[in-house]
Amino acid sequence: MSHIIQKNEDTPAAMDRAVQMGGRNVSNTTSPSAAVVGLGQMGGGIARNMAAKAKHLAAVWDTAADAAKRAPEGIPLVPPKQLAGMADVIIFVVPSTKEIEQLLTGPDGILSVDRPGQILMDLTSSHPAESRRLAGLAKARGRIYMDAAMTGGATGADNGRLSLMCGGPADVFETIKPVVAPFSPKQFLLGDVGAGHTMKLVHNMILHTQFFAVSEGVRVAEKAGIPLEMAIEVLNSGFARSVITEHRFPSHIISGKWDARSVVSNLAKDVGLCADLAAEMGQPAPFGTMTAELLDEAMSRGMANTDFSRLYLEMDSLLETKKPKRQPKGKAGK
Repeated sequence: MSHIIQKNEDTPAAMDRAVQMGGRNVSNTTSPSAAVVGLGQMGGGIARNMAAKAKHLAAVWDTAADAAKRAPEGIPLVPPKQLAGMADVIIFVVPSTKEIEQLLTGPDGILSVDRPGQILMDLTSSHPAESRRLAGLAKARGRIYMDAAMTGGATGADNGRLSLMCGGPADVFETIKPVVAPFSPKQFLLGDVGAGHTMKLVHNMILHTQFFAVSEGVRVAEKAGIPLEMAIEVLNSGFARSVITEHRFPSHIISGKWDARSVVSNLAKDVGLCADLAAEMGQPAPFGTMTAELLDEAMSRGMANTDFSRLYLEMDSLLETKKPKRQPKGKAGK
């Protein structure tokens, strides 16, 4: 497969393409039936948008005690084995490939049911090697596996504004477009299976490293007597602005709401996986690795289930764990 990024632009050839699913042809002009597995912060918004904006959501599943309340009105809550026979496309919005494998395998798993051509979409943040391994399991049972990592956060899921980073066959990429359109206006095909998860880990390593960099910088500003609100306002008027300064700080930290809707363990997992992936490839990643270590430190302090915006309250003590080799060269301006 070419390494050129393919965006979600429809062409006549793409619109005429058909994929065989469960003994029937499904083209891009006919939306395949779909199911969503996982109704948490992300999956709940995805399912609600699919139910509200399209007619192809056949079923949902979640093991939470209140799963029935999370399901969109009129959409049945169906266990994996039964769900496997109801949908052309199954969208997994669970923590990682570990949970997907549990849903796929065993006598009550999705792969225990014959459904040739069924597409399994993995929207998790996972190691690309695990994506490829599960793709092999799926292929052995006549399924097609596509990693489709998402960005946009819980707000994006609620508003139907997620972007998807995909890895898999080009014709399948075309087929899933009408399925994901209710919650994702933009998709990118980045390569074979695993490419989507690779890009998601890179994306999140950059994003969360930025959070620590901004936090460190504005703590210096505050220490010098500059109010946090003014420091952020200045950053947003210059080239240092980012989604961290324009959204995270004003909405979740300066506001005192501490409601970024993602917990420290999620950040630690993604940045740690990217640091590990870089090390496996022999690619230096000192900034990402340091961020992973800071998040590991926060985890060791019992912050796993803490909203990550609250890391700012612990920032000085976290940064104290890193002792730089560089020595001060005297007072500034001397």
